[in-house]
Amino acid sequence: MDLYDAFDAPVPAVVLAEGEFGTTEGKTANGVVMHSELFDVRAVVDSTRAGRSAADVLGRESGDATGEAADVPVVATTEEALESAPDAEALVIGVAPAGGELPEEWVADIRRAMRAGCDVVSGLHTFLSEDCQWRDVADEFGVRLFDVRKPPEDDELRVADGLVDDADADVVLTTGTDCAVGKRTTTFELYRAAKEAGLDAGWVATGQTGIMVGANRGVVVDRVPADFTAGVVEDLVCAVAEDHELVFVEGQAALSHRAYSGVTLSLLHGANPDAVVLVDDPGRTERTDFDRFSVAGVEREVAAIEALAGGSDAPDDETVVAALSTWGDADEQSAAWGLPAGNVYDEDGPARLLDAVLDAL
Repeated sequence: MDLYDAFDAPVPAVVLAEGEFGTTEGKTANGVVMHSELFDVRAVVDSTRAGRSAADVLGRESGDATGEAADVPVVATTEEALESAPDAEALVIGVAPAGGELPEEWVADIRRAMRAGCDVVSGLHTFLSEDCQWRDVADEFGVRLFDVRKPPEDDELRVADGLVDDADADVVLTTGTDCAVGKRTTTFELYRAAKEAGLDAGWVATGQTGIMVGANRGVVVDRVPADFTAGVVEDLVCAVAEDHELVFVEGQAALSHRAYSGVTLSLLHGANPDAVVLVDDPGRTERTDFDRFSVAGVEREVAAIEALAGGSDAPDDETVVAALSTWGDADEQSAAWGLPAGNVYDEDGPARLLDAVLDAL
């Protein structure tokens, strides 16, 4: 999905993050507020944190230092948000509740935003655009519904065939030692550092947050049938490579993760990267949401990447693990694992990672 085809950036927007702003469950809202190049967020709706600024909530509750959200108010209702931002053109639903259903208590807020002329950009598992009642509301108020989790149409799906090998660009994939370690954030920060360095860079999102942030191309890969995931990724990478010399690809999960390794391997083979940046939380020993699974760690993950990457037989065409994006002290982690390291929340973190990637390329 490419939301740039539908909007003229930057789009004045309100983010709905009821009860979850600043938490892991609200990571889509957090990411859109901090990083979006597509949406210019004017207000965040979360009654449990109303009266504070977005920077205050994100800095204290998510551990993410950010000055970019400093002037964004957090309010209790969509009505207040629209009073604060009367020129808003979009309502971004930044939380996907457990079960993926639309909470009944959000219905009035969403209808109010639509009545005010806001398009709705949703990351819910339930597709509003396939619900006749919501389509009728959209028609009534002349607005649009965007479900970013919708997979490509059947006629757009294909099995990977190595087309990405012909892409005339360097490709960099982020992978992780676990879920929720910061792959999307690392991807975006690498992309932004590359742009600031004057490089011709683009990026591919593989989750809803990246699509809403404004990646050049994106798909929510967990909605793509397994046989076609690598092929979809090939197409996205090739599309971005047509216009850019350097393509960053957001990874998902971990090769060593028993629940989600399939999508990780599909991304590795579909992107066929020249370089990989591995993302790790050094303090984590158990997998997020899977207490019975232990984290395999950096060494085993690097070995798995190098063993399973699908490069050609040429020695100079092998995928290289170029750097470690860490939540910890970069120098300590670099010494521990023998890899260049950077923490993207350190002032020089993204630049350190980018330098390592460029050296590897």
